[in-house]
Amino acid sequence: MELQQIKYFLALAQELHFWNTAEKMFITQSALSRQIKALEEELGVRLFERSKRNVKLTEAGVFLRDRWLPLLEEIARTHRQARKIHEGAFGSISIGYPGSVAYGFLPEVVSRISQQLPELKVALVEPVDASFEELLLNFQIDLAFRRDPAENPSLQSLCLYSEPFSLIVPEHHWVTQENFKSLQDLHQEKFILSALHQKTHYVNTLNHMFREYGLTPNVYIESDFGAMILGLVARGLGISVMPSSYAIGAPPNVRFIHLPQHVNLYMTWRKDDNSPVLKNVLELVHLVAKDFSQGKGMEL
Repeated sequence: MELQQIKYFLALAQELHFWNTAEKMFITQSALSRQIKALEEELGVRLFERSKRNVKLTEAGVFLRDRWLPLLEEIARTHRQARKIHEGAFGSISIGYPGSVAYGFLPEVVSRISQQLPELKVALVEPVDASFEELLLNFQIDLAFRRDPAENPSLQSLCLYSEPFSLIVPEHHWVTQENFKSLQDLHQEKFILSALHQKTHYVNTLNHMFREYGLTPNVYIESDFGAMILGLVARGLGISVMPSSYAIGAPPNVRFIHLPQHVNLYMTWRKDDNSPVLKNVLELVHLVAKDFSQGKGMEL
C-alpha cells in the first residue's frame, strides 16, 4: 500500500465519480480504477459499490475515509515542517551578547529574525561566569556577538562594524564634546571601568588608548556590566569609557563625548556548524551590520 493510493482513494471518496477524480488527480480513468482495485485487494475489503450510474462508499470505505483523512493532513503538515527545518525557517538559535549591543544592534537583529523567520525561537544569553568561546564550544550557544575575535581554531569570527569609544560623564560634568582635548586632562577623576588586568582584546584596546593619552586612570570601581556602569556614572560616582552604542539606552543624566579611537564588534560561531538556521541568521546579521556600519543604526 502506497501513500499515493490512499490519496487516490480519498479523492474518489470525495468526488464519488471516477472520471472527475481521474481528471483532478491527472491520471487516466483506467489507471485510477487499477489503483483502487489494487488497494482493495491488498486490504481485503471492498471500498466502493459501483454501478453504471454512481459510485458509493461501503461501510469499510467510510471507516477508512474518516481515519485516513486526518492522518493524511497530519502527514502533509509534517512534510511542510520538515521543509521548513531543511530551509532553516523553523527551529531555535541561542545568541550570546555583550551589554553594549543590547539597546540598538541586538534588538534590530531580533526584529529582523521575527519578521523574516517568524517560527524561529531565539534565546539570548549574556554570559556571567563563562566566556563566549566556552559557551560556543560546549554547544550552549550557537552564535556570539563580542568585542574580541575568536582565538580557538574551531571557531570563526567576522568583524561586523566599528564604532567610536566615548567618554561618559555625569550630566553636569565640566567636560563637554566642545571643550574636550585629552583624557590626560582627567587624571584626577575617578574612573568606573572593566578590570584593566583582563587579557581580552577589548581591555587591551582600552589600555592602549590610555597609553596613547599618557594616562593611568584612577579606577575607583570595576565592573564588566555596562548598565551598572551607566547607573553609577549617572549618580556622579565617577566617569567611564565605553563603546558609543551604550548611548542608545543610557539614562538621561549622562553625557557621551566621542573619542577618536574605535572598537569593533565581531560575530563568532563554530566552524563546523552547518545548521540552516545559523546560515539564515548569519545572513540577516550581515544586513543589519551593513546598516550599522553606514551609521543608520547608531544615531546617538
